[in-house]
Amino acid sequence: MAYRLLAAILAGLLFGAGLVISDMVNPARVLAFLDVTGAWDPSLAFVMGGALIPSSIAYAIKRKRTRPVFDTAFHVPTSRVIDRPLIGGAILFGLGWGLVGLCPGPAIASLVTGRWETVLFTLAMLAGMAAYRMVSAR
Repeated sequence: MAYRLLAAILAGLLFGAGLVISDMVNPARVLAFLDVTGAWDPSLAFVMGGALIPSSIAYAIKRKRTRPVFDTAFHVPTSRVIDRPLIGGAILFGLGWGLVGLCPGPAIASLVTGRWETVLFTLAMLAGMAAYRMVSAR
């Protein structure tokens, strides 16, 4: 259990550091990427493309293993159904990302900057998660 927690913390720190180093915690950079008809900034596309390399390696390793090193089973989504909750979640994610320039990972990583906008976004995100849990539990 302690190894699993340590691995999760290290992976989160590595992910957060990558977001900070690549400047993907900067909402202006993300919004410039989404501005395809104006001053488009393609750097986010390169970050996303670069993320395919370790992801592809991880999936190749997963195919050869029966279980992960620090857990009893892999936790990979198996559903291929495109339903209303998936579409609704994608729309909400896209609206938040497009309006603010942040999504959950970069928002949490950018808390180290101390910007009030990031703190407000993260609090709103956590409130939305709590509201969803309360509503979906009924």
